[in-house]
Amino acid sequence: MDILRPTLIKIGGRVYRKNLIQEQAYLHEEEEEEDFCAGPSDCADEPCDAFVVEETEKGFQCRVEVPSPLYKYIIGKKGETKKRLETETRTSISIPKPGVEGEIVITGQHRSGVISARTRIDVLLDSFRKKQPFTHFLSFALNQPTIQEKFLQFKEEVLEKCSKDHGVSSSLFQNPAKLHLTLGTLVLLNEREIRKACDLLQRCKEDFVDQIAGGKPLTVEVAGVEYMNDDPAMTDVLYAKVHMKDGSDRLQVIADQLVERFVASGLMLKEWDRVKLHATVMNTLFRKDPSAEERNNTMTGKSSFKERESFNGRNILKLFENFYFGEVQLDSVRLSQRFSSDASGYYATSGQLTFS
Repeated sequence: MDILRPTLIKIGGRVYRKNLIQEQAYLHEEEEEEDFCAGPSDCADEPCDAFVVEETEKGFQCRVEVPSPLYKYIIGKKGETKKRLETETRTSISIPKPGVEGEIVITGQHRSGVISARTRIDVLLDSFRKKQPFTHFLSFALNQPTIQEKFLQFKEEVLEKCSKDHGVSSSLFQNPAKLHLTLGTLVLLNEREIRKACDLLQRCKEDFVDQIAGGKPLTVEVAGVEYMNDDPAMTDVLYAKVHMKDGSDRLQVIADQLVERFVASGLMLKEWDRVKLHATVMNTLFRKDPSAEERNNTMTGKSSFKERESFNGRNILKLFENFYFGEVQLDSVRLSQRFSSDASGYYATSGQLTFS
C-alpha cells in the first residue's frame, strides 16, 4: 500500500484512512489487524452526531450493539487490540462474555476520548464484517415440481450425452429442491440483525414491490443455459436463464431496487450495478460440497475457488443452448438461511416478502 495514498473508508458520513498492521496468527487463522486514524474531520476534534454519547457522574459513556461473533476483533490476540484502544483513547471498554449478546460500553473522563474509541471500533467492525462468510441471501425459489422434473431430465440427458467430456459428472448438479435465483448475500450475525432484514423486506413491499408486481405473482420462464467465465472449455458455473413471460423487465426492476435498498441500509455489500438473474444448475463447488452456494465474487469470506476444478461445457452449451426448464409463478422474495433446509428441501426461510 502506498503510504502517501492510503485506502480511504467512509463510515457514517466521515472519511478515514486505513493503516494495516500485520500480526501473528490468531485463533488458528492468519488475520490482519487493522488500525485506523480519522481523516480531516476527526470525531475527536468536534461534536459527533453519528452516535449518542451520554454524560455520567464520572465522565462520559457510549454504548454500541455488536454481534457476539465480532467481539474477538475488538479484543484482539491476548487482549492486545482492546488494551491499545483503551490506552490511546484513555477510555475503558467493557465487552460481554463470548457468546453473550449485548452491548459494548465505552467509558472515559473525556468526551473526545469516548468518541475516538467508538469511531475506531466502528471502523474495525466494518472492516472485519466484510471478511465474514455470508449467512443469508435474498432468493426467489424455483423448486416447483414441474421445474424440478425438467431439471432432472436435463441432468439425465447431459450425463447421457456429455459424460465423457472433461470434468462432467453427476456431482456437479444442483439439488433440484434448492433451485433458486440469488439476488444478493448478507452477513446477519444475530437475531437483531435478522429482524432488521425482515423489517426492511416489508418496507420494500410497501414502498415499491406491490406497485411493480400489482399484487400478483410474476410469471417467469426458465429457458436456455449460459456459463459464467470466459472459456466454455473451463467452466465453473453453468446457469439457466430466466425472463418474464410478458417480456417486461419487472423482475429485474424488483431485484435491482431490493438490492439497492439493502446496500443502502448497510446489510448488503454492493457487487454489481445490476443483479445478474441466474439459476445455477451446475457448479464445480458442488463436487466437494453439495450444500455449497456460489458467490458472484470473493468479496466476503474465505473462498475455495483456488481448489476448483473446471469442466468442459462446450458440448453442453451446444446441445442444450435452448433447453426449456418450464414456467414458474414467483410469488415471494425469501430471506434464505445458508446451509439449511426446510420440510420441502428448500433453504430455511428467516422472513419473506409476498406479492399477493
